[in-house]
Amino acid sequence: MLPCTPLANSYWVAVADVPTVTPSPLSHPQCWSWLWCHSAREILSCRSNPYQASLLQDSVRRYLQLPADQTVLILHAKVAQKSYGNEKRFFCPPPCVYLSGPGWKLKQEQIKARDLGEAGFRVCGYMGLDSMGSSLMETQKLSFEEQPDAKGFSCAKALYISDTDKRKHFRLVLKLFFSNGQEIGTFHSKLIKVISKPSQKKQSLKNTDLCISSGSKVSLFNRLRSQTVSTRYLSVEGGAFIASAKQWAAFTLHLADERCSRSEFPLREGYIRYGSVVQLVCTATGVTLPPLIIRKVMKQYAMLDVDEPISQLHKCAFQFQGSDRMYLCLSTDKVIQFQASPCPKEANRELLNDGSCWTIISTETVEYTFSESLACVREPVSPVPLIAALQLTGGGDVAMLEVQGEYFHARLKVWFGDVEAETMYRSPKSLVCVVPDVSAFGSDWRWLRYPITVPLLLIRDDGLIYSSSFTFTYTPEQSCIPGQQVLSDVPQDSDNLLDSIHQEFTRTNFHLFMQT
Repeated sequence: MLPCTPLANSYWVAVADVPTVTPSPLSHPQCWSWLWCHSAREILSCRSNPYQASLLQDSVRRYLQLPADQTVLILHAKVAQKSYGNEKRFFCPPPCVYLSGPGWKLKQEQIKARDLGEAGFRVCGYMGLDSMGSSLMETQKLSFEEQPDAKGFSCAKALYISDTDKRKHFRLVLKLFFSNGQEIGTFHSKLIKVISKPSQKKQSLKNTDLCISSGSKVSLFNRLRSQTVSTRYLSVEGGAFIASAKQWAAFTLHLADERCSRSEFPLREGYIRYGSVVQLVCTATGVTLPPLIIRKVMKQYAMLDVDEPISQLHKCAFQFQGSDRMYLCLSTDKVIQFQASPCPKEANRELLNDGSCWTIISTETVEYTFSESLACVREPVSPVPLIAALQLTGGGDVAMLEVQGEYFHARLKVWFGDVEAETMYRSPKSLVCVVPDVSAFGSDWRWLRYPITVPLLLIRDDGLIYSSSFTFTYTPEQSCIPGQQVLSDVPQDSDNLLDSIHQEFTRTNFHLFMQT
């Protein structure tokens, strides 16, 4: 009997991993794609009529030739400090929103064509906390301004969470719309952990919730004399590091091997400890600082003998490796080097100035991408699906691909390039589809000589396109790769032989890639 893998909601997908020995209704290869369910209504992979399908396929081809994506990027801190009483501890760094992609400009042209004028295109928004914990949701209006790189930018500087909100985690909610009242959609941040105050105790790796691991993203900010109005964020502009009062950048914090030279700088895993050699890499531009030794700061002194794990919202300093007490420092909006003074009474301390003391916090990024340039969209683009992983099962004539992620719904179909796949909705976190045969792309697998890579898309039933960073690659059998010896004696039943080889090796020759 051919083994079957149970899916959620009473769906069953036949999986062909081993040759069929016992005759059964599923023993024929053409039956392997049967989906069993309680009723026909539950089969959500119905095809459109041929004319509509052809129009949609042409639209997808035009999109692939010239993608007109609209991207919403939300940057925010991973933790938030709770406010008590009448105080308002605004989130620091403040949540930021970036709008990018040629689709926004194209949308502006479409609105102008409808004689709504320039004012109708302006993007407006509100950001606040999700309403699970309280009935009154504090929101802040966002006004977007265009940057030199043509991205729209805005930040919410006045958000906070009060002590009346008893949640341990929450999300930020972003609502976007055009100034003519047309709603764009609702977008959520990742989970944010609520803390009462920065931990003053020595951190232990037994509880890693607040520790910072190598390869994670962080933000650094400085407050002169602990004044909120004097907050400056480490950022990058024009390829140079700056101290900005308006925008902050996320940096990947890498842990390095201290025994290697600066030119090699191999990275390693683990949690960041004080005294470690690290490197800060801007996630947006790739600009890096030289290797730095991270030091704990106590009362404006750099502690040279502390090696405990770093925690969220800790005060720290960054000493340039191999330098004579030189530290990363800000001076107004410039980033400079400052030479610390030795402490005559305590050799394990060095005196810093205010500009050399930084606060470190982990950050998160969530990116939503969609394209409504080729669709007549009359409703919000949300929920915008996010693909996190792909899982391939099956083989032979039918391979099944499970798309894992968030915000899925029954109106979505998986597309391999410009080819629609039979798609079944399982849950908000899972879609299952049948991998199209390579012949759908105009190739016969028997004569396939080079890999074929196609992008993975999710398309809503009204033509709204959600792109992803994932691709799917069809790879030729080893025996078909050019330059390898081919058998001279081909039997008469070569087609049957090739079919059996294809069924045996198809599963191992599908490859899933995520573009970086």
